[in-house]
Amino acid sequence: MIIIFGSLLGAGLLLLASPFLWPTLGAKDPGRGRSRGAFRAALTQAGLGALPLPAFAAISLVLGLAGFALAEAFLGIGSLSIVAGLGGTALPALVVSWRARTARRASRTVWPDVVDHLVSAVRSGLALPDSVSSLADTGPAATRAAFAAFAGDYRSTGNFAYAVDRLKESLADPIADRILETLRMAREVGGSDLTVVLRSLAAWLRQDAAIRAEVEARQSWVVNAARLGVAAPWVILLLLGSRPEAAVAYNTNAGAAVVLGGLGMSVVAYRVMVALGRLPEERRWFR
Repeated sequence: MIIIFGSLLGAGLLLLASPFLWPTLGAKDPGRGRSRGAFRAALTQAGLGALPLPAFAAISLVLGLAGFALAEAFLGIGSLSIVAGLGGTALPALVVSWRARTARRASRTVWPDVVDHLVSAVRSGLALPDSVSSLADTGPAATRAAFAAFAGDYRSTGNFAYAVDRLKESLADPIADRILETLRMAREVGGSDLTVVLRSLAAWLRQDAAIRAEVEARQSWVVNAARLGVAAPWVILLLLGSRPEAAVAYNTNAGAAVVLGGLGMSVVAYRVMVALGRLPEERRWFR
């Protein structure tokens, strides 16, 4: 009887603790889903939209192991090998973030021209789906492939909403979301002021792009200083680590604490400097 009561008590305690031990078994974590969607959008903007997330994680792990092995082979300092492994693991994510940010910066000058072409197509009497499809031939070169895919989706399904959703996924841009949602609303509820709204949107986009370019040019020295301030100590540390007596010193517990503590301080300082010197990015509200 004692064994039965003990088993029931253990099962009850396990059931009480199960929501905290395995929170994702019963329901999806919305924050985790949002972060995964944001990273998927960054991959798309970086031109790697077809790369699966497990493959990206595997590439990061391989680069991390390679960095760890190379540092251990050439320097023989355990703490620096760990830092090299962490840097190699984070390198693909940093490259994706840089490419996505560069693509967003370049696209800010493209979308006003896209809107102008849309206005011209609508004023010429084309239907709204045909106006969007015409951008595959008349729009800026950077967006023609996405609009050609939209034209193919609309021809195969005849569903404007579905084709717009697919186009939003392929573009993965907050400005494109705003333009496409404006077109979706005009398609669903109608209205004679679409061209006026689009012209106002194009003027606002040009003004916003000009202001952002000016502010980013003035604050670029902050970001460059942050990069230089983070890279310089580690270059000196690598030069010191190539000497045998320095390698012996850094292989002690105190040396490892200095290296790993410096890594934490470098990451925090770099993130703070970048946050101060970079303008906030627009969020995708219409997913």
